[in-house]
Amino acid sequence: MRLTLNKMATTDAQRHKMIRRAVLQRPEAVVEVTIELWERLAAELVLIIGEGGFQSLYARSIHLTCAPFPWIEQDSLSPQVDSRFSGLKLCLEARTSAETIEASTHLLATFIKILAELIGEPLTDSILRSAWGDDAMYLAAKEIKNE
Repeated sequence: MRLTLNKMATTDAQRHKMIRRAVLQRPEAVVEVTIELWERLAAELVLIIGEGGFQSLYARSIHLTCAPFPWIEQDSLSPQVDSRFSGLKLCLEARTSAETIEASTHLLATFIKILAELIGEPLTDSILRSAWGDDAMYLAAKEIKNE
């Protein structure tokens, strides 16, 4: 049991680092990168679990992220006409760069952890590669391995 927990913690920590690197791929445009990551992930997942399934996972992730980042309001959930992530974008734009980086990383990591718990690590990794590209996943994994 202990090995399983340690392995899970390592996997979560590695995934968190990978997501942070993805969010920071253009440090001057963290909000835009974050929204782009969400849009690409949503496009892949909606095909599999539908809009309702995606929104349920997203709502749960927002709820869990509100504990450490109370400024991420439930308004982040309400899809606007122009984008399903308009509310999140407005929340992130109102914060400092450091806050945006931490919250964006935490929210994506929370969502992906929930997804992995539901459908398994291999399928989650496959979805992330499809959404974010093999290169992004490979480079992040390589950097993590070299640390």
